Amino acid sequence: METVEAHVGKMEAELRQWGVRLDKLLATADAAGTAARLDRRQRLDDLKEKYAAAEAKLAEVKAAGSSRWEAFQGGVEAAWSELAQAFTRLTN
Repeated sequence: METVEAHVGKMEAELRQWGVRLDKLLATADAAGTAARLDRRQRLDDLKEKYAAAEAKLAEVKAAGSSRWEAFQGGVEAAWSELAQAFTRLTN
């Protein structure tokens, strides 16, 4: 069974990868036409909010320590799911 610390470490690595993808998407957002750019920018702003929420939840878990994982697990997993879905919607 994976330890809480190992699980949190994997989540941190995944969050960093998402951060890199988000930065790339933001950099290319202005290449589209005006209408497409506005729609994409709104979706990117939504994605940035979900990224910040996931990052905050992960920071809460790290600050609380492994003994409190159960108390934070649902919130972290929900934030992760929302972020993953936002990336999927944006890139499809």
